[in-house]
Amino acid sequence: MFLIARTVTYAALFIGFVLIFFPARILSATGVVQPSVIGPWQIGGMLLGTSGAVLALTCIFAFALIGGGTPAPFDPPRRLVTRGPYRLVRNPMYAGAGLMLVGAALFYHSASLASYAGSFLIVTHLLVVFYEEPTLRQTFGNDYEVYCLQAGRWWPKRRAERLFARS
Repeated sequence: MFLIARTVTYAALFIGFVLIFFPARILSATGVVQPSVIGPWQIGGMLLGTSGAVLALTCIFAFALIGGGTPAPFDPPRRLVTRGPYRLVRNPMYAGAGLMLVGAALFYHSASLASYAGSFLIVTHLLVVFYEEPTLRQTFGNDYEVYCLQAGRWWPKRRAERLFARS
């Protein structure tokens, strides 16, 4: 029960700051307001944002229930999580958060929010490559190496292999 409480707390802090507070500040600073009508941009943004939220939340609870840890770097899973969305890609939680930000940028039709989403994805990529992957290699050894062969960093490997095989 304490693990779920920690997971919800850390996830709420991340979601609260990175996915709500900072985007709201960007929208406020740039004078962007909620659209008066719901059009194609807003519908696309809602669909993308909702998909990202479902993906990210699924990953958060996979960390707790399968991995025995939280998404926070200082309280990581004790077991390597390779099920659920993690069976396809190694970083679906970040991908889900990125989809939420891109969805918000579409909803508000905001270039500033799109730039923030792009910056988030670049910083996340650097964090994954220079911190998370070396840490996971050190922590889980050969199990992580085998997992890297099975799941792509950002895109499913099987799908990418099929696309390139047709070319």
